Amino acid sequence: MALFSKKIGIDLGTANTLVFVPGRGIVLNEPSVVAVSQQDNKVLAVGAEAKQMIGRTPDNIVAYRPMKDGVIADYRVTEAMLRYFINKALGKWSLTRPEVMISVPAGVTSTERRAVIEAAIKAGARNAFVVKEPILAAIGAGIPIQEPVGRMIVDIGGGTTDVAVISLGGIVSCTSVKFAGNKIDAAIIDYIKKTFNLSVGDKSAEDIKINIGSAIPLEDELSMMIKGRDFVTGLPRSVEIKTNEIVKAISKELREMINAIKSVLQETPPELAADIIDQGIIMTGGSSQLRNFPELVLRRTGVKAMLADDPLYCVVKGTGIALEHLDTYKKSIISKR
Repeated sequence: MALFSKKIGIDLGTANTLVFVPGRGIVLNEPSVVAVSQQDNKVLAVGAEAKQMIGRTPDNIVAYRPMKDGVIADYRVTEAMLRYFINKALGKWSLTRPEVMISVPAGVTSTERRAVIEAAIKAGARNAFVVKEPILAAIGAGIPIQEPVGRMIVDIGGGTTDVAVISLGGIVSCTSVKFAGNKIDAAIIDYIKKTFNLSVGDKSAEDIKINIGSAIPLEDELSMMIKGRDFVTGLPRSVEIKTNEIVKAISKELREMINAIKSVLQETPPELAADIIDQGIIMTGGSSQLRNFPELVLRRTGVKAMLADDPLYCVVKGTGIALEHLDTYKKSIISKR
């Protein structure tokens, strides 16, 4: 069995990185964060351990998110992160270098794509394949992408929203905008700062989004207490915030995402557009789980939208399926020997 090469699928996200090993399923789901010590530039922690350090580190430790807007912002740190994830998935003593498939946003340039491939090879992969995220999201959501039927997939992650129309295994039209989960969090931070003169961190903003956020106003609002630092007195303080305030706070970001969907619909050939009206829009990615997001898409585009099962895991499941059936998906895969 030693000759049999190991395969790993990686959903290298701005917010989270997920790793899939065929036969074992999703073996890893950790934040895309690396903690680096500034004195000697050493990587101290990766993933969940590093995320706990964000906003809580002494001056000489920096918690990096090496992926910005879905692409590699810091090459060296990304390589360290990939190495950590690959080793953790395979176990330290694995001697075979794995074949790795990595997802990239639909809008990446060839340079950015090459950076991902090279980082993976340097991190210990024997071969690296990169596939565009919407294709993997569609495969993972169980959509038969080889059929001559137009399907629309909207993959909303931490850094990018990828919108694509797929037919016959390829992308017909697509766009990728840098408005997604992180921008929503930032808008919430901004709103709380302006409205309550209160400073809250990324983690709190994400909690607010998950616990009480919604894409459309609710009649029965949810509310939660938020704690932060008062900008004027500098002292800790808590305030109550309600769902519809959050709806208002993030409306601009949501509008950008909806505009991305509209622009792809406008470019779609009429035959495929007809298919999309029949099939509906499939939504994947962690940030698509915002309350009532599909409803907002329906209201703004007139096309019904559905959340895929396990939206957070669609892309990484797609890498697993594509790895097991490389021949079937040859057309959609870019590889580097």
